[in-house]
Amino acid sequence: MKTRIKMCGLSTREAVERAASLGAVWAGFIFFPKSPRHVTVATAADLAEVARRAGLKTVAVTVDADTEQLDRIVAEMKPDMLQLHGAETVAQVRAVKARHGLPVMKAFAIREAADLYALRPYVGVADMFLFDAKPPRGSDLPGGNGLSFDWRLLAALDPGVDYMLSGGLTKDNVGEALALTGAGAVDISSGIERAPGIKDLDMMDGFVQAVRTYEDNRHATAGSV
Repeated sequence: MKTRIKMCGLSTREAVERAASLGAVWAGFIFFPKSPRHVTVATAADLAEVARRAGLKTVAVTVDADTEQLDRIVAEMKPDMLQLHGAETVAQVRAVKARHGLPVMKAFAIREAADLYALRPYVGVADMFLFDAKPPRGSDLPGGNGLSFDWRLLAALDPGVDYMLSGGLTKDNVGEALALTGAGAVDISSGIERAPGIKDLDMMDGFVQAVRTYEDNRHATAGSV
């Protein structure tokens, strides 16, 4: 099965169209003013329409957004999924799902094995999880910092948990990350940028090629056994 790819922090039509042409599954749009990848709801709505026409699913990424903000995003952008990247509680995740009728992906920051315990109450509530590295002290950004964590920690995860691997992925390390985790989906943002918030089309190409090369090598190895 092909690794599902989410390209996140998209802000231009060219990047959205390239993500689609490369076979990505999701296009992510970030609503967090402190992020260099932040887009307005109006911009995201326009880009989401481009994404839909190109066959991409759309994800609205928020950080502790209030009800008014989520209502506006859902009404105007019409995302396929909401990604909650803040300190949202289980009750809040339930409430968001009930209010908007959309699947929710809950993000968790990982540094050590104990950090995985935090997701247990969310299993069966969130539809999917995203694992990112914990931000450095003093950072204003909960994600998109270009940092990775020890991927071996995910070996302790229940195999039935559907998750997306994020945090510091690049074309140079995604093969190793997939080999260590067996992740079925990956999220890439800063690893395909030539400057914060500026996607590089060639880097997008290179990342997807690295994922597919890993898959080809895995299949070749399996076939030779």
